[in-house]
Amino acid sequence: MQWKETIKTDPGHDYPVIADVDVLVVGGGAAGVAAAETIGRNGNSVLLVERYGFCGGGAVAGLSGTICGLYMSTDAHNAVPEQAVFGFADRFLRRMIDLGGVTGPIRYGKTWTVTHDPLVWREAADGFLQDAGVQILYHCQVVGVIMDGDHFQGAIVNSKSGFGAVHAKRIVDASGDADVIYRAGLKTSKGRNGVMQNPTMIFRLGGVDVHAFNEYWGDDSISPKKVIDQLVDADPSGRTLPRKKIWIFNTTRPDELMVNSTRILGRDGRHLDVTDPVDHTEGELAAREQVRVYQNFLRENVPGCRDAFVVDTGVEIGIRQTRSIAGVKTLSNKHVTRRLKVSDGVVRSPWPIELHSGERPYVEWLLDDYYEVPYGTLVPEVGENLIVAGRCLSSEHEALASCRVTAQCFGYGHAAGAATVRSLKTEQRYRDIAGEEVRQALNEDGAGL
Repeated sequence: MQWKETIKTDPGHDYPVIADVDVLVVGGGAAGVAAAETIGRNGNSVLLVERYGFCGGGAVAGLSGTICGLYMSTDAHNAVPEQAVFGFADRFLRRMIDLGGVTGPIRYGKTWTVTHDPLVWREAADGFLQDAGVQILYHCQVVGVIMDGDHFQGAIVNSKSGFGAVHAKRIVDASGDADVIYRAGLKTSKGRNGVMQNPTMIFRLGGVDVHAFNEYWGDDSISPKKVIDQLVDADPSGRTLPRKKIWIFNTTRPDELMVNSTRILGRDGRHLDVTDPVDHTEGELAAREQVRVYQNFLRENVPGCRDAFVVDTGVEIGIRQTRSIAGVKTLSNKHVTRRLKVSDGVVRSPWPIELHSGERPYVEWLLDDYYEVPYGTLVPEVGENLIVAGRCLSSEHEALASCRVTAQCFGYGHAAGAATVRSLKTEQRYRDIAGEEVRQALNEDGAGL
């Protein structure tokens, strides 16, 4: 199928203007919520556009269900969770705790994560945005851009009512897929030579005797060797149970588990590109079938799961990787593996390189350490008045397998928001703002960098 990339127009367009704001935030995932709240709380007019009827992005629509990237990893005996990421991520975590929508730290290999209730995540996001005076348009999607040369002036939005224009002094592309950058025709890349990390379909399993399950499974959410062996015995070819190392988490709800077990490929075994709707659709169909196969495996093989049933799957498959922008700076693989700290670092990440390709995810731990993501990775090398936030930052393939998770996406949104506040106040271009100044603003706002 052939697609026209964009509707691209200039400021003299004839679309009806539905909003004229200081900032347009595209996408209501972790990064978009953090950016919009930060900008709105500082007295600017903000419109957030989200394609679903709720915020949450991959954390909610994709049902990723965990806030990964908060804690250090370690091999130390009898270690306890050490939180390394603060700022907006910590504020959101505290709100979720107050609402009873998040577990305590759960062991995940050599680190910890927390599991959240997706409904409470939506409610927490709604509260943050409304408290900050952010205008929200759900069920809308950006389909085009308004540009004067290489200066973004706004975007064209599609809804059930038709097309409308949003004029904005600044844009935060928190789509996760660099949708605004792409629709402007600016440079992006995908994975390693076009091959991206596999999507997954996460599901919730009800009717579980959680005590019996925990007794068998152990205190690590990553499958023990005995379960890996059972998966191999049940499907040595890997055709119906393609992932052998799976993750299962306790949740905030009684008698329920959250299961991350699937590996989604095309029917012919090819890696999928979910920016292509043909691949995306094929992935959704295959994913729901695979969920049932893993459900049956758990019912037949794992204590506590005999009467288990699927409560729900994600609204869409969980997407780990699509487009990355070409940025003023690029987060390199070596930057991550060498745990580099930089003066213009605006986000801290202790999360391992977690590369999903093959029967078992490849994991490289950053034991007792972290790295910092430079500000310039959020600024496109070409294009003015726009900054990105989220997994579409400028990053090499393996580095993205570490820096893409939820706590860090909260951080990118917080950083993009702080930079936008400064850009509006001083009338500076994003590329002319020093990352050290953004870092200072973040620390004044509780980031603890």
